[in-house]
Amino acid sequence: MSKPNPEPPAKTGPAAGPAPLAAGVRRHLGQNLRTLYADTLAAPPSQRLEVLIAQLIKQNR
Repeated sequence: MSKPNPEPPAKTGPAAGPAPLAAGVRRHLGQNLRTLYADTLAAPPSQRLEVLIAQLIKQNR
């Protein structure tokens, strides 16, 4: 059975705005994300990724 008057959709996008985070929380998240992805960012790209990048560069020329 459906609701006779459905709830309006939640605000999303630019009008809703980002939830504010304290500077300490943002700093903590940033440090943890950098630690988590450090190895991935330092590794050379795979051959498949290099091919895809080359295709994108060729399309943009």
